[in-house]
Amino acid sequence: MKKRPIFAQLAKRLQEPRQFIQVLLGPRQVGKTTLALQVAEAIQKPSHYASADLATLQNVAWIQQQWEVARNKVESPLGALLIIDEVQKIPHWSDVIKALWDQDTRQKTNLSVMILGSSPWLMQKGLSESLAGRFETIPVTHWSFGEVRDHFGWSVEKYLYFGGYPGAAPLADEEEPSRWSYYVNESLIETTISRDILLMTQVNKPALLRRLFQLGCLYSGQILSYSKMLGELQESGNTTTLAHYLDLLSGAGLLGGIQKFAKQSVRQKASSPKFSVYNTALMTAQSGKTFKQAREDRVFWGRLVESAVGAYLLNSIRGTQIELFYWREGDKEVDFVLQRGNAITAIEVKSGEEFFNRTGIDIFVSKFKPDRVLLIGPQGISLEKFFSTPLSNFI
Repeated sequence: MKKRPIFAQLAKRLQEPRQFIQVLLGPRQVGKTTLALQVAEAIQKPSHYASADLATLQNVAWIQQQWEVARNKVESPLGALLIIDEVQKIPHWSDVIKALWDQDTRQKTNLSVMILGSSPWLMQKGLSESLAGRFETIPVTHWSFGEVRDHFGWSVEKYLYFGGYPGAAPLADEEEPSRWSYYVNESLIETTISRDILLMTQVNKPALLRRLFQLGCLYSGQILSYSKMLGELQESGNTTTLAHYLDLLSGAGLLGGIQKFAKQSVRQKASSPKFSVYNTALMTAQSGKTFKQAREDRVFWGRLVESAVGAYLLNSIRGTQIELFYWREGDKEVDFVLQRGNAITAIEVKSGEEFFNRTGIDIFVSKFKPDRVLLIGPQGISLEKFFSTPLSNFI
């Protein structure tokens, strides 16, 4: 498989003198393991790969054993590389890694370390509590349009429908996507929810979390108040629980809740979220629609286009200082708002040739005076060009 754009960045870090633990964080099935093994081969250091996801009931002794195996490969000034996959599966993993890393530092053992994880909230807790000052994080996100175009030759329309899961790509059939949708639903969605969320985090109402995810995919690209969510879910729970579950789904790279843009951060947090999937495959695999049926359904295709833009933005801001919002006042709305420091970019998405109502964007410009105003779609920046351009170019 061809190398992802972040390959060069990671390889460069691991060829430099040993300074930090390299941490790869990202959802399941986006190529973290493949990337790590490609880097290990490219830097030409002896390496040892071990996955905590391949066996059950591992403990800190298992980490110590893998570390010793890697230490025994340090035979030259080049040193060696240890890769530990799904490390968050092991209780107290960060404490033992801190002790081993510090021991190697004192003894000048030239062992570089890369750890991989698909549960960012668990990983971040261990990193901040035990490994502060000892690590660098590299976000590994869902595949972009440019990557699937270059790897699989997909058009932008095919990308909108089949999304950016490389493992599912060989099953992508425009006429009969049943094998592909089954793979996405069972191997990706169900595995992520059951193993990366429910197994690793205390969730008192797992059925509610699953229904929230399904609701979010159904309403991706739309704003939904928490009270309306509770009504749709026929649930008597509270909004705090829903907000927490949405954070868990976002951390797993499944479903995000974009907050309303406002000058006061308190008002942002209290706003109704705008749902956005991190990968449009999560919408289409559950829709029951073929590629042809999705294209012919103008309303569904329009939501798919806006969700694809939202997914691109959500994935692109990870690891940056850029924040993502939407804006609405009454019935006037701006699809997306990017903010970095005092710089603001307003984004409107248009999926077809229908009339574009400028009222919302005009009010937003008058109130907040953004630095840039972008129209994505017909008569604006094409989807293909937008998806192929680094986000930093737009703000």
